[in-house]
Amino acid sequence: MRRTARLLTGTALAVAAAGLATAPAYGADSASLEVFPSNVVPGGDVTVNTAACGQATATGDASAVGAGSFMFTPSTHENDAIGQFRVPPSAQPGTYEIVAKCDGGRQVKGDLVVTLTSTREQVQPRGLVKTGVGGALGTDPVKTAAGVAALAVAAAGGTWLLHRRARGDRI
Repeated sequence: MRRTARLLTGTALAVAAAGLATAPAYGADSASLEVFPSNVVPGGDVTVNTAACGQATATGDASAVGAGSFMFTPSTHENDAIGQFRVPPSAQPGTYEIVAKCDGGRQVKGDLVVTLTSTREQVQPRGLVKTGVGGALGTDPVKTAAGVAALAVAAAGGTWLLHRRARGDRI
């Protein structure tokens, strides 16, 4: 039993070591181009950042979506370079490749998805709607109370008259 356990443990360790040995050499350098938001509607602003260029200057290329080129500037966040561009209102839905070219010749790429509907939360309207209906008395509480009292007296009087008519009483 012990011999089987040792054999299985030894095999598992060998497989794990082989898996580590075949890890790609570039795994530590996984700089990419981050696109935020990754889904945008035409006319929206996009922020792009990368750590591939460090503090060096870089040029961005968003001509695939019709936005042309843009510049990266050094960011205070972990030596990233950051750039911004606006998706043209005439952009068609689809997936577009955005490219950053570092001064050293290195290129990193990221994807931008243009959609016709926004994935952001819908904003509910706030405030007053000026329709021209009501508000003749304004917001004075005394006038409002007088109007409510007049309506209550009219409703009570109308109910009393309908009740007398239903009983057959003559006025």
